[in-house]
Amino acid sequence: VQLQASGGGLVQAGGSLRLSCAASRRAFSRYTMAWFRQAPGKEREFVAAISWSGESTYYADSVNGRFTISRDNANNTVSLQMNRLNYEDTAVYFCAAGRRSSAYDDEYVYWGQGTQVTVSS
Repeated sequence: VQLQASGGGLVQAGGSLRLSCAASRRAFSRYTMAWFRQAPGKEREFVAAISWSGESTYYADSVNGRFTISRDNANNTVSLQMNRLNYEDTAVYFCAAGRRSSAYDDEYVYWGQGTQVTVSS
């Protein structure tokens, strides 16, 4: 599975961005999908995950209530709607595919290349 993330950019604090991740093959619907992020000088951290069916979603405490993960299995895409962004959300965001929902990055087998999100204060 190849993953291509897009949608990053520069936004002012309080603003919104929508990230998208396109997957390369039909088996996409069998995978849990997740977003992780890595800020400069910090380790990669879990942001959100969604089950293969889309029925279950999981969020890091830091983004819960502000971010929404969704997926479209017919079009092999997963999205992350990010609202009320703040400076601490600045990071490179990665999409990932795995066999089960988890906050641990070693549970995910396939990774996209990352898209930069910069929030100006």
